[in-house]
Amino acid sequence: MIMGIISRHLTIDMYGCSSESLNTMENIKEAMLAAIAESNMTLLNFTDHQFEPKGLSALALLAEGHMSVHTFPDKGYAAIDVFNYSDTIHLEQACKVLKRFLKPEKTKITNIKRGDFGSVSDMKPKIKFSSTPIRRVRDTSAKVFKFLSRSK
Repeated sequence: MIMGIISRHLTIDMYGCSSESLNTMENIKEAMLAAIAESNMTLLNFTDHQFEPKGLSALALLAEGHMSVHTFPDKGYAAIDVFNYSDTIHLEQACKVLKRFLKPEKTKITNIKRGDFGSVSDMKPKIKFSSTPIRRVRDTSAKVFKFLSRSK
């Protein structure tokens, strides 16, 4: 059974944003709502929290996934996630809109394909275990014991 990609998850790191743009809830909310509208997503619920002395978190629950923004005004940094599982969404457009509002000097976007397991056997966790370090300790201990026994 082949699974395939279930959804896309963009992590967007924006650096060099103005402190004011990152610490103004109205600006962040307007940016998120514009990004949602222009990328063809459907808003179900919006919640936010302003931290003291600076910073905020905002979360949009979408019919197609979610969008979150966490800001660090003192560092000029915004951490943004956009998760969606619909083929009709334009995630690149959401990024463009958010950049238009936050005006970062530098942006790093990571596109994660979620649910891309290939086959059911790929879904099993892979655990690597090596007994070499344990064997080395045991062998070294035996050599030390043998050496100490001989010196009497």
